[in-house]
Amino acid sequence: MSAAIAGIGATEFSKDSGRTELRLACEAVTGALADAGLEPGDVDGMVTFSMDGTDEIEIARSAGIGDLTFFARVPHGGGAACGTVALAAMAIDTRAASTVVCYRALNGRSWSRFGAGVQGMRTAPTADRVHYSWYTPFGLVTPAHWVAMFARRYMHEYGATSEDFGRVTVADRRHAATNPNAWFHGRPITLADHQASRMIVEPLRLLDCCQESDGAVALVVTSLERARSLPHPPAVVRAAAQGAGVDQESMTSYYRPDIAGLPEMGLVAGRLWRQAGIGPADVQTAVLYDHFTPFVLTQLEELGFCGRGEARHFVADGGIELGGRLPVNPNGGQLGEAYVHGMNGIAEAVRQVRGTAVNQVPQVEHVLVTAGTGVPTSGLILGREPGA
Repeated sequence: MSAAIAGIGATEFSKDSGRTELRLACEAVTGALADAGLEPGDVDGMVTFSMDGTDEIEIARSAGIGDLTFFARVPHGGGAACGTVALAAMAIDTRAASTVVCYRALNGRSWSRFGAGVQGMRTAPTADRVHYSWYTPFGLVTPAHWVAMFARRYMHEYGATSEDFGRVTVADRRHAATNPNAWFHGRPITLADHQASRMIVEPLRLLDCCQESDGAVALVVTSLERARSLPHPPAVVRAAAQGAGVDQESMTSYYRPDIAGLPEMGLVAGRLWRQAGIGPADVQTAVLYDHFTPFVLTQLEELGFCGRGEARHFVADGGIELGGRLPVNPNGGQLGEAYVHGMNGIAEAVRQVRGTAVNQVPQVEHVLVTAGTGVPTSGLILGREPGA
């Protein structure tokens, strides 16, 4: 690929933004363009999530963006995050557009409780609602319920404990504590705090579950050639991939022979390593989608940073901490910074490549980013230009 992320923009992260999602989106988009040193009229492409409530044409009219020659949406919730950049990079490579803005805006706390579940769905024989009809009668109505089934099986297969999950939260919150933009800035926790947090659905405790947040994030993707002339060092898109596994369902793939893994993330991992021509040992830091702590352990395994069932030891040894073998979520992740469907994680990866992150990892050459897990997903490898 010959594309790069040249600009990033975000609103503050809160529990009650006091603004519409359109307003949040426009703030993030104009901020990203200012960061890139570009004008709204330079934009001719836009990509977002199928779940986003703000159409690109509304942002274009409100932010002063003119003609659009490319626009698209990526489905599957948080699994779309890195997919938006993948589509933008393809648009750049194929000359469908020259400058593409990827964005996500949501009032995921004040307008609605994002993790509230599907129990309020009207009865209708759509494929999606028929899918949920197999689970809701048994009380499996929220993402926490669905992931708890996976987590319990993972514990059974590999001997993982609640404390192993808790160490992910402790690391994220420690990183968030030194990040002024994080909701949990200045509020680290201990493993004892995690263990004392209330049970949501066994084995997941409150501190195993990510936040519900208000906010927006936007990214500007353009050609590497053009990005070189802009204010910041380009974050080169070394690899971008999407993946859906065999017998994939949306967070309830219970009919596979093995439900203690994330094969779609393994599929994405293989494509990323091949495209970038590198391996796990060449990555200095990673931003892993952390909507629920058990899936962070499984991602470490699927991505090849450790063997199957070994992630608990990797984490217990401090491997995901700043200064560890693979610092994970230096911004605090969705558990510590904010839940903006993973887009804030991509922005953090860009900062790490630029060398401007609050919790900067030394000598970053490559950053791995993942999108939502348990669903069809996506991933990125961002890197510095050689010699930059």
